Amino acid sequence: MLPLVLDLDGTTVRTDTLVENGLRVLAESPLALLWLLPGAVRSRAALKRAMARAHPIDPKSLVYNEAVLDLARQAKAEGRKVFLVTAADQGVADRVAGHIGLFDGVFGSDGQTNLKAQTKAARLVDRFGAGGFDYAGDAEADRPVWRQARRAILVNPSPGLLARVGAECSDIAVLGAANTAGQRLGLVARALRMHQWAKNLLLFAPVLGAHAAHGRVLLQACLGFLAFSLCASSVYVLNDLVDLPHDRAHATKRCRPFASGALNLLLAPLLLAGLLGAAVIIALVLPPQFLLMLAGYYACTLSYSLVLKRRAVWDVIMLAGLYTVRVFAGSAATSIPVSPWLLAFSMFLFFCLAVVKRLTELTLFKRGGGVGKLKGRGYVAEDLDMLRSMATSSGYMSVLVMALYVNAGEITSLYRRPAALWALCPILLLWITRVLMLADRGLMNEDPVVFALRDRASLITGVAAVVAIVVATF
Repeated sequence: MLPLVLDLDGTTVRTDTLVENGLRVLAESPLALLWLLPGAVRSRAALKRAMARAHPIDPKSLVYNEAVLDLARQAKAEGRKVFLVTAADQGVADRVAGHIGLFDGVFGSDGQTNLKAQTKAARLVDRFGAGGFDYAGDAEADRPVWRQARRAILVNPSPGLLARVGAECSDIAVLGAANTAGQRLGLVARALRMHQWAKNLLLFAPVLGAHAAHGRVLLQACLGFLAFSLCASSVYVLNDLVDLPHDRAHATKRCRPFASGALNLLLAPLLLAGLLGAAVIIALVLPPQFLLMLAGYYACTLSYSLVLKRRAVWDVIMLAGLYTVRVFAGSAATSIPVSPWLLAFSMFLFFCLAVVKRLTELTLFKRGGGVGKLKGRGYVAEDLDMLRSMATSSGYMSVLVMALYVNAGEITSLYRRPAALWALCPILLLWITRVLMLADRGLMNEDPVVFALRDRASLITGVAAVVAIVVATF
């Protein structure tokens, strides 16, 4: 019986192992990339060999195409031999094949020859003869191999690739389909995490606090909001790349577009550069200090993504700071100074929310039977009590700051009925207490901002707070 030959990247796995290797080296030892440059200059095969040796890939961290594995299992059940033949380095191919445990032979690039396209086709013809094998692949580079195979098996092909192969091969099988343009657009929107843009509404805090939401000031705040949102999305894309293995081990994050393999990893650098470039262009029409705030925010988020998110306490300090810096960015965009009251309130409230994020993760980790350190974080299960007290004390301190602000004499110049603002204190107490209790029970979305936007009770308390402010103002 004729053997079944499978490609690796984009076929057996839903990703590109070379890109994954490069991302891991970049995340864990960026300077090591300098040592890989000679290999890149010599040849692509040499680069693959250098990457594979610099950071041996963990096959358990990859996302596999179950439909392709089912095809291989069916072939084995029929008594056919199954081979893995790939342009990935031999070391990578061997590790993946050992993890899957289905292959009768494995062939990959050897550091000198890149086993791809015509080279792969020639190798298979030498081994099995023209028309002596079935081949499953996914890319334009597989066309020479399909022309030599008895049956061309196309994995998630685009309509254009399917038409070109259909004109060249008589026996075709299709396994899955490529995403439509609308589906890809939806996946990109998810990768940008546009729902997280709600955090950037904090840029309007100085404008609203000063009762200056009109004309040019409001336009500047809107431009600042857009610039920060685009910049934040570029950071989310970078964070997804750096954190791929941890996301894939996570109960919900494994469904993210890049972690799941739904989006090609090669799209990520284009998105990152485009978003960041657009953010800088918008920032250039605002006061110069806003661009400095944007640069500072980006530097802080990079330090968080690459280092601090794995350091206990430092991570929540930085998360709280990233919330607070948005308030200062709104001030820089509109030239409205930040009130000391707003600064104090922001620091305590955002520190509470940052700790709640870790509290939720650690609670779910412990209840799922996890022991030791939370993967990708600096916390262990025994830190739960400390995190609870940190979140509680900081959250209630923000309520105290609000009470002191309401009692301050200077607010009489901003509000006609300042006594109405006292309603904000019980509203805050209610919301913060509920957030803390739900987080402790493991019933809250791990991102408290996303939770607040989707939770009916949170929306009701938000409306009540707005009503109190309106009554106090007019």
